[in-house]
Amino acid sequence: MAGVLNGFAVIVALVALGWLLARSRVLGTDARLVLNRLVFFVATPALLFDALARTTLDQVFTGVFVVSAGTAIVMAVAYVLIAKVWLRRPTADLAVGALSASYVNSANLGIPIAVYVLGDFGFVMPLLLFQVAVLQPIAIAVLERAARAEGTTDGGGGALASALQAARTPLVLAALAGVVVAALPWSPPERLLEPVHLVGQISVPGALLVFGMSLYGVKVLEAGASPRREIALASGLKLVAHPLLAYAVGVGLMGMRGHELLTVVVAAALPTAQNVLVVATRYGHGTLLARDSAVLTTLGSLPVLLLVSALLA
Repeated sequence: MAGVLNGFAVIVALVALGWLLARSRVLGTDARLVLNRLVFFVATPALLFDALARTTLDQVFTGVFVVSAGTAIVMAVAYVLIAKVWLRRPTADLAVGALSASYVNSANLGIPIAVYVLGDFGFVMPLLLFQVAVLQPIAIAVLERAARAEGTTDGGGGALASALQAARTPLVLAALAGVVVAALPWSPPERLLEPVHLVGQISVPGALLVFGMSLYGVKVLEAGASPRREIALASGLKLVAHPLLAYAVGVGLMGMRGHELLTVVVAAALPTAQNVLVVATRYGHGTLLARDSAVLTTLGSLPVLLLVSALLA
């Protein structure tokens, strides 16, 4: 339990610092945008490559990977179907909502939980890899296509062009490069990885600072502005449906028990990642949905994680 509480304490402290920085304007009026770009284009790709380059493929593609990937896809599809039929939302907003319902906070909260609660850092890497190499590129391709249709970005093509554009993002390229290095019978010298490691350390605090900055001057679930039904749908799928589905798949299809089952359920119960807000801010769609879903699921995931740990530990 201490690991869960420690992880949340770190998140709250850095989010509060981001809010204070925005309130004081000590970094200037464009600080959030600049920091958001730094996290999206530089720090997170470095973190991902560094982590993958230090592991091996057998530590990446495991049963935990199968359950995490499969349940995330189901949650994303469920959100799209429900929001499209019930709420009739545009495609770009559906993409952000699908990420909000399925993209878990595997770095900012998953890492401390992996270390302090599960005693195993291994489950974070396959989760990170799937999210940035598969789930996020699909959403980015949809957002790129929507941006071209709106005339807010250059380029032409269709679904293929959008997919190619998504595949060229630093996050995907870093993930693929990390997998290649992990597959080689050779480990990069520490002196080569150390600069990458240092840059990657910006990612977690940077994303949390951006999140905190985005909270200044606004209200969660603000009347007349916040898409409350979309937020409720994404948060409900993330906090309740996702861990229940992970438990059902883990036990019923994969025959998991004990620590392995606890790992997949805890991973599914993690809140919506701040990276979803980074992506939403980058493309100018669903920013309130991403922000409020992250806030509510972060607050709501604490009792869920404590309950899961108590029942399955």
